[in-house]
Amino acid sequence: MTTHPEAVAPAPEKERTGRTGPVRDRYFDLLRALALFRVVLYHLTGWAWLPLVFPSMGVMFALAGNLMARSLKRPPVQVIRGRLRRLLPPLWLLGVVGVTGMVLQGWGPDADGHPGWWWLHLTFWIVPLSDPPYGEGLPGVHGFIGEDWAAELAGPLWYIRAYLWFVLLSPLLLKALRALPVVTLLAPIALAVAFEHSYLALPGERFPSALTDFSTFGACWILGMAHQEGVLKRLPRYIVPSVAPVIALVGLWYALRHDFSAGNDLDSMPLAQALWSFGTVFLLLHISPSWPEWPRRLRRWAGAITLLNSRAVTIYLWHNICILIAATLWDRLWGVTVLEQNVPGLLESVWPVLFLAWVLIGGCVLAFGWVEDLAAKQRPRLWPRSEPRVRVRGSRRRAARGG
Repeated sequence: MTTHPEAVAPAPEKERTGRTGPVRDRYFDLLRALALFRVVLYHLTGWAWLPLVFPSMGVMFALAGNLMARSLKRPPVQVIRGRLRRLLPPLWLLGVVGVTGMVLQGWGPDADGHPGWWWLHLTFWIVPLSDPPYGEGLPGVHGFIGEDWAAELAGPLWYIRAYLWFVLLSPLLLKALRALPVVTLLAPIALAVAFEHSYLALPGERFPSALTDFSTFGACWILGMAHQEGVLKRLPRYIVPSVAPVIALVGLWYALRHDFSAGNDLDSMPLAQALWSFGTVFLLLHISPSWPEWPRRLRRWAGAITLLNSRAVTIYLWHNICILIAATLWDRLWGVTVLEQNVPGLLESVWPVLFLAWVLIGGCVLAFGWVEDLAAKQRPRLWPRSEPRVRVRGSRRRAARGG
């Protein structure tokens, strides 16, 4: 089982058009749901080719950047406050459960010999300007959850930190995009090249890791903003299909030149990841059909896609630990002699573990997902399979205030 993190974004806000109610781009909803499902499958299997088939991380950052650019038609402080309100409560709930479990297993101020720093770094569980700390090497619960579970729990949290910084920088990025679109789009990739060839070296770990995330996925975030701003539509139609595959193939070529394989895939190659994700996202945004309603072939999946979008943060935050528990429980079946002797292939298969992991993820959705509704100032729901109702009075109040 691998622990490479992937990305996910908070459930999108509703786009309003006058008094006709909420309008959503179902194509973006589909991309977000596919990205989330692929994240879970990849973290369970570690198949190196999955990020090539669908670069979830770049897709999710692009969708979030698109949404951020749309929202920045309102005052930036108001938009940033709204994003933080929707993002942080699910993290706080994870911290309450996870940190409590770590402390009960002996993790605390004396764990690293620097109690003052421990308390200071613990504040990153409240506002994740840097990676929240966790207890390394903690024992598991025999037969239920594997060892070093805290590392699995904390694995996805880098994305929360990266997303937060992208949100904070978005007003400046949007201004730069409007003034110098090409330079702004290519600046993160240029930074990735500088890091890759050691033209730029920074001391420490926290600041360089944040800049590495920006250099790897900043171009995708800005691409999403450019799509919302209409920058991509102003390009001749032949430009994107001609240029995007070349950029992606350069990223693939670079990965293959650096021993691309399981355990050494795009997640460990920031420049290759940046190029492949940028090229793929460029194509996906160019294709974008903008569905206000579900196409007939996808209507049967509308409920599942809506659920994944409505509980994206919850699923992302809890999926790693669910995978670990599912794998631990499934491994117990090796102790059943009849199964070990007769169906070893079944016990080695990833598919039963994947099914069990999604069952556990569903349990987390029921237990913790309602926090996302409260964060969005909506009525809490246990299992959302349709869009929340829009209160007309509240909508008119927001419209009157320019929202």
